[in-house]
Amino acid sequence: MVFIEDAQQIILTRTELQTVENVSLLQALGRIIAEDAHAPWDIPMADISAMDGYAFSSQSPVQEHWAVADFIPAGSERSVQVATGEVVKIMTGAPIPPGCDTVMPVEEVEQTSCGIRLKHEITPGAHIRKRGEDVRADDLVVSAGSVIRPQEIGLLVSLGSTEVSVYRKVRVAILATGDELLEAGANPTSGMIINSNSYSLAAQVLEAGGEPLLIGIASDTAEATKKKIMEGLSFDILITTGGVSVGDRDFVKESIQELGGDVLFWKVNMKPGKPMAFAVLGNKPVFALPGNPVAAMVAFEMFVRPAMLKMMGHSRIFRPVVRATLTEPMKNRGDRPHFVRVMVTLEHGIYSAKSTGNQSSASLASLTQGNGLLRLEPNTSIALASFAEITLLDRGFEMGAPPAIMH
Repeated sequence: MVFIEDAQQIILTRTELQTVENVSLLQALGRIIAEDAHAPWDIPMADISAMDGYAFSSQSPVQEHWAVADFIPAGSERSVQVATGEVVKIMTGAPIPPGCDTVMPVEEVEQTSCGIRLKHEITPGAHIRKRGEDVRADDLVVSAGSVIRPQEIGLLVSLGSTEVSVYRKVRVAILATGDELLEAGANPTSGMIINSNSYSLAAQVLEAGGEPLLIGIASDTAEATKKKIMEGLSFDILITTGGVSVGDRDFVKESIQELGGDVLFWKVNMKPGKPMAFAVLGNKPVFALPGNPVAAMVAFEMFVRPAMLKMMGHSRIFRPVVRATLTEPMKNRGDRPHFVRVMVTLEHGIYSAKSTGNQSSASLASLTQGNGLLRLEPNTSIALASFAEITLLDRGFEMGAPPAIMH
């Protein structure tokens, strides 16, 4: 058996960056930009009004009334100099005309029969966004290796981009093994079960930003297992689930070796997820995950997801960890680190956590009822109200509820 951190290190040293492709900006959301992006021009491209109001020169003599010489809506501009003592009505975003250096907001102006009157003194230069105030030409606006979020898309569009260079998504083949498995939608009889693992793993691949393809179920024969494994090698990663332990019909590890694969480790010092192997076959990483649903999903979180993120250019590849107060004591009497499924809540800025109950590696409900994994070391106890570090599988619980509707 290998230790968890050693297994992660072995995997990460044998996975490489994907190639680069150009995609439209909306397709790039959540992906990693592969090249630095520089600004081709200033933003804004000219001094513009930050308010609906009146543009004038702060150097004009003090006067009671100002004549309105023109109107500049957004999208228009005036090239003629504004005369001393005159103002120009201007809308937000319109370029400041020659001869003006200040804008008085509409709400600070009083209409008169002679034009307008300023209600208050105003600081010279007020309410004007200067050229290049946001971005200057040639500025580095998005660094290579950054995650493209909605704000990066908006900035890149404003600088003329319609597509961007990003690392390719990882394409992941998912293979289930076992004569007892039925495809989704079937009516199971005694001794048969629905193949849920392929779907939960495919959902994990999607959530991590990859593209999954379910390539079916391999029956419990060496020949069928090898045939399906070969089919999966046309993808960037192959995940198998089941058939990797020491049973009479567990053919996955031996099939990989017989096909020329290099099995880099088999069995990990963890619970659940011990019967897992990692191999390289045809230069493709192969993750042979356990057949128990929770064990397969936990092993994916610990090993497959970080590898996928690394391959797609991410520099942060592990889930966030928080310190939470336990609302119940916990104990691990075993000799392996135990990933306990927990429910984390947040109140008044303090995280708390409790077990989801049944911790069987076959109980998917123990995952659906939780949102985190607490790593409990061998022969260890954690007392009630003690702090523990928990890996968050999702952060939806941190979102706020809508305000109460008043009737």
